[in-house]
Amino acid sequence: MTRERATKVVVIGLDCAEPSLLFERFADRLPNLSKLRDKGVWGKLRSCDPPITVPAWMSMMSSKDPGTLGYYGFRNRADRSYEKMTTATALAVHEPLLWDFLGAAGKQVILIGVPQTYPPRPINGLMVTDFLTPSIASNYTYPPDLKEEIALLPEVHPYEFDVSDFRTPDKGKIRDSLVRMTDKRFALARHLLTTKPWDFFMMVEMGTDRVHHAFWQYMDPSHHRYEPGNPFETVIADYYVHVDRKVGELLKVLPEDAHVLVVSDHGAQCMDGGIALNEWLIQQGYLVLHESPTTPSRLESLKIDWSRTTAWGSGGYYGRLFLNVKGREPQGLVAPDDYETTRDRLVAELEALGGPDGKPIGTRVLKPENLYRTIRGASPPDLFVYFGNLRWRSVGTVGTGQIHTFENDTGPDDANHAQDGLLIAAGPGITPAGPIADMQLMDITPTILRLFGLDVPADLQGRVLKPIALRDEALA
Repeated sequence: MTRERATKVVVIGLDCAEPSLLFERFADRLPNLSKLRDKGVWGKLRSCDPPITVPAWMSMMSSKDPGTLGYYGFRNRADRSYEKMTTATALAVHEPLLWDFLGAAGKQVILIGVPQTYPPRPINGLMVTDFLTPSIASNYTYPPDLKEEIALLPEVHPYEFDVSDFRTPDKGKIRDSLVRMTDKRFALARHLLTTKPWDFFMMVEMGTDRVHHAFWQYMDPSHHRYEPGNPFETVIADYYVHVDRKVGELLKVLPEDAHVLVVSDHGAQCMDGGIALNEWLIQQGYLVLHESPTTPSRLESLKIDWSRTTAWGSGGYYGRLFLNVKGREPQGLVAPDDYETTRDRLVAELEALGGPDGKPIGTRVLKPENLYRTIRGASPPDLFVYFGNLRWRSVGTVGTGQIHTFENDTGPDDANHAQDGLLIAAGPGITPAGPIADMQLMDITPTILRLFGLDVPADLQGRVLKPIALRDEALA
């Protein structure tokens, strides 16, 4: 059995959109997204490891895991030295992406805000780059003259890639900036959809991520800082309602035969606190400093005694732990024959590390070779640490002498990532059948290729989601 080929496919990306909020808690207030659910299929969409914006969107668009992509977060070790780091922009992306396959088949594409598209590169269509873009003074469009057209749109100019400081304590400023940024992004989307030729359109809104990090404590009674009746209690719900309204306006300008997918790259959850990974490593004797700081300090600013250091880590929504291996790092300490036993010991000790009360918090420590088909990149982490299964973030600074903290070293932040994002898909031939289970974000690209009737390259790691795009029996 086959399904008629799609002529138009639209992907509306909502970074970090949380399924429990969109599908349950706020569903009655989201008429447009709920209507799409009723018309199609939907469910949780498992993210990659680690479940973070970079590399999740490129894992989705390439249908390759982060090990194959060769980067594991925004910042990655550039080589086996101790100091050099790189930011994973579009220049780090070397695998072919969905729009490359579509462009080769003659399909015209429009992209807005897809993470890791800055700096822009030629595609068969139009591109407006992502939140990693430094400013509108940058070259942020393809073709370059699209930037001039955007500057003439009063609803859009000056275009905003991100909230300038979503971790500021000025919550009213963040709330207003979120709405303004989102309005501009959707206004640009409507303009391009209605004035330019396209077969495939994709946009990613970052506001859904920023609103969680900035306002989760005001919404969630389980958060340790929640206060009933606070002035920001409805900000997240109100923002979801606003996004739903903008999605509805976008749907009105789409052709009736368009297939529409709403996706998020990961979810969100309450952040219980932080674990100072490097403080723990120091206390356990794995990390040795020449001199201990008297105030909280970035590890990068301190002098480490590498000749006596076994491991060091970095902070973020998850922890990355690196071993100082003899023959691999410049002043390696861990003998290659001791590598596995050292890793296993660290896994056991970190997973046993409890909360402030000593009780287990459910930490998971993962080895990259157990996560990925292959491992590329100059220096992947030796271990990934999901403190409290991502309910606790990893804090990289040292100097407090404390393992547990309820202050974030990069500014106020209330939420951490969760491993399940979401998917809604509706369009011609898609029979209402939601929810569907066992979906993973690498399934999106092969599914869209089959919607267009195109072959799926054999090296893609995802599968075609049959409730959305049936395959020819010969290709099944």
